[in-house]
Order: sequence, then structure tokens, then C-alpha cells
Amino acid sequence: MTTARTPLPEGIDGTLALLDQGGYVAGRDLATVLHLALRMKRPLFLEGEAGVGKTEIAKVLASTLGRNLIRLQCYEGLDIASAVYEWNYAAQMVEIRIAEAAGDTDHADLSRSIFGERFLIKRPVLQALEPSLSGPPVFLIDELDRADEAFEAFLLEVLADNQVTVPELGTIRAQEPPVVIITTNRTREIHDALKRRCLYHWVDYPDAERELAIVRRKVPGAPERLTAEIVAFVQRLRATEDLFKQPGVAETLDWATALTELNELALDPDMASDTLGVLLKYQDDIERVRGSKLRQMVEEIRNTLPSAPAVMPNV
Repeated sequence: MTTARTPLPEGIDGTLALLDQGGYVAGRDLATVLHLALRMKRPLFLEGEAGVGKTEIAKVLASTLGRNLIRLQCYEGLDIASAVYEWNYAAQMVEIRIAEAAGDTDHADLSRSIFGERFLIKRPVLQALEPSLSGPPVFLIDELDRADEAFEAFLLEVLADNQVTVPELGTIRAQEPPVVIITTNRTREIHDALKRRCLYHWVDYPDAERELAIVRRKVPGAPERLTAEIVAFVQRLRATEDLFKQPGVAETLDWATALTELNELALDPDMASDTLGVLLKYQDDIERVRGSKLRQMVEEIRNTLPSAPAVMPNV
């Protein structure tokens, strides 16, 4: 029995529609490079500030294409045993003792036996190279900048040739290349050798129109006036305030959700001040915004935004 695969989108408009189907509000520039990555079977390297939606792109692709999502979360000290494979040493020891008890002293046969695939524990990289009836998986290498340069160098074989070498087994190659999405928050520069193997896209903060569409899509219960004022406030913060960490789209959504849960219909200065910790994650940033500056920003936003119904109509 075979499973019908979801076909790849046709053209840039098809890619935009695919992302929209998964609830991701994308610009045409992102849809273009994503379409090319899918068609050219090249890894897509996504760079941008934390919270702008890089990881979500891989999740949406896996969901809309009906593919498995395999995620490798990078961190300092990530090694091959955690990312690629390791051997089941406990099971190997049991196999050795059973062979010794049975009088099997052929070391060559025993070595071939204990270093077979049944003792191989496959980690995300190897899992991403395995075939699947639904199609090659979406392989998310998340926050690569957190990993060491040595691991970054190891990935070159995987990205260039869709293969990995296990010394005891040889080279394991994917029948079809996975859909590879690499993200980085740019806490350090990634080597050019890795970038050359990828298509590149900078995921920026959205403009006001797109951020408004994102909040409407992700927090549909938020009153329209509140949504518009939150987006205007966040956009103004990014444009005018020298913050240690600008709020990302994820924080905008969290703030909209929090204020909706508190039954707010519009942005109130006191409630906005009390909930700033949902939007900003550093005390210095909160203190910079809180107080008279926050009240002034809210007042200016109220005066500049057109009148809007208190509750968003059902869609």
C-alpha cells in the first residue's frame, strides 16, 4: 500500500498559498526563495532576530506538505552522538556475553554483528536521511549559531551530498534529499562554506500591515481596536526605542493574547504597564518604556489611528 504524497506548490503564488494554508502570513520575497529551495532541492538558510517566525516556517511546511518534521535543536557542545548516531552499548555488551557463553569466538563475525543497524541509535541527522512514504522529511536545524564551529563543519557533508559517514557501517546516503531549513539568530557568524551550500533569506520584522494580519490570524478573539493599537505600539517601539531586545512577532502575539484574556478592548496605559513583561524580556527595557513615555505613546496612537469597532467581526 502506498501513500499519496502532497505535491510541491506550483510557482511563487502556490508557495504563498501553501504558507497561508498553514496560517503563516508571508511576504512574496520569502515565498520566492522558499519556492526555489523546494524546486532546486537546496537547504534554506534563514537568518534574523529571535521571534520573527523562522522556526515556524519549517513547522508549517511539514504540516501543509504532510511530511515528518525532524528537529535538531542546536546548543553549545552538541556532538555527533547527540545529533547523528550512537551505538547501543548496553545491548552490544549483552550480545557479546551471549556469544561468549555460546562459545562463539569468531571476532570478525561478532564485530559485524554488534556493529549492525539493529544496535544503531539514530539521532536527527540520520533520521532525516531515511526514506518515508509521505516523502522526504522537513529537517529543521534550529539555531545553528548556538553550536560549535566543529559541528558546523561536520554538517558540510550532510548539506552538500545528503549523506553521512558512519565508520563502522560506511556511507549512508538519502534516496531523496530532505527539505532542510537552517535557522540562526546571528549571535555569531556562520562560515561561508556552509552558506554556499544553501539559499539565503533574512527574515525581518514585519511591517505594520503584515503584523496586523498575523495577529488577526493567530489571535482571532482579540478586539479589532486592541489589535490595531498593540501593533502600532510594537511598531513604534521598534522604530524609535533603543532597546536591548526588540519585541518579536512571538511577543506581539503573546501580548495580544494576554490583554484579550484580561478582557481589554483597547490599549490602556495602566494595563499595558502591568503587562509589559509579556512584551519585553529585559528589566532595563521595561523601565525605559514604562511611565510617562508609555502613556504618551498610547495617547499618540489613539489620536492617530482611525476609529474601529471594539470587537472584530467573525470571519
